[in-house]
Amino acid sequence: MNNLKIIVFENFKEVGEKIDKHLKKINNTDKSFIVPINAVRFSNGEGKVEIKGTVRNKDVYLLSDVGNYSTTYTMYKKEHNMSPDDHYQDIKRAISAISGTAEKITLVTPLLYQSRQHKRRLQESLDCSMSLQELKSLGVSHIVSFDVHDPSVSNAVHNMAFDNLFATSEILNELIKNENIENLLVVSPDEGAIDRAKYYSTLLKIDFGGMFYKRRGTKVKNGKNPITEHIYLGEDVKNKNIIVVDDMIASGSSMIEVAEELKKRGANKIIFAVTFSLLTEGKEVFQEAYDKGLFTELYSTNLTYVPEEIKKMPWYHEVDLSKKIAIIINTLHKKESLKKVIKKGEDDIALKVSKK
Repeated sequence: MNNLKIIVFENFKEVGEKIDKHLKKINNTDKSFIVPINAVRFSNGEGKVEIKGTVRNKDVYLLSDVGNYSTTYTMYKKEHNMSPDDHYQDIKRAISAISGTAEKITLVTPLLYQSRQHKRRLQESLDCSMSLQELKSLGVSHIVSFDVHDPSVSNAVHNMAFDNLFATSEILNELIKNENIENLLVVSPDEGAIDRAKYYSTLLKIDFGGMFYKRRGTKVKNGKNPITEHIYLGEDVKNKNIIVVDDMIASGSSMIEVAEELKKRGANKIIFAVTFSLLTEGKEVFQEAYDKGLFTELYSTNLTYVPEEIKKMPWYHEVDLSKKIAIIINTLHKKESLKKVIKKGEDDIALKVSKK
């Protein structure tokens, strides 16, 4: 395994160090796989990345959380929080620093950059596909991401390896450990999450309850068309416990509106399960909804940054994906199929459900 190296950006340091520990355990070694880097900013905001270790002829994995807004830099004596654009530029800087020397470059970016801008209407920018093509041109041969907003965006780079993986097994593992799965229905908050909701219900061996149709307005506000109405299509939810599943929560307003509609229809306990909790409006929106009894728990992963104050909330349950990422990296490095990783996760859930 001397050929395996990982580069962990500051925005993914905590999870990256856990991944390194798992890799050391998997490969029975005390030697770290991390190659240190120095990402610096000049006083005018321009940046550069220096690689502080050797990557020549190595199988290199870059780990970055482009959604981490807690990372900062100083420009013109003012502190700025790094945006996804800033993180993406640092990824490109690191790639340029190792391009031509590394044997293979794989980018592990759980939250895919610009994944919400995955399609174009009229004269909109097509950011996600442009970034994928740019990464390929820079020398990236493989991208590993999680629960991509629209997996078909990988068609933009049809001759580059692109793995869209899921945290479903790990989320369900925590949910089964803490919740009673009897009298439970899975509900999709919109038509886009139906397949995800069906997958949850299949693994839990419970019913898929239904979905909400979002009726939207025509005027764009804060980058999106506001939802004017949620229309529920599905089974009766009266006295049922509900798990609402989605890929991400942004502000959280839509998910809370779904919970309100379910409560109006007589639903009992409501649980949210998502891969990414962006919570762009902070904890206040969810705390208020929790205090009103609209939901009881939010299960989410550490694949993107969540502030410590939110992690301490009684309704928040963090699901650690560091071990899974380590297994994925190790499997890819050994040139083995990821199917066995996915299958093992599904088998583990099936075993735990049968014991319930």
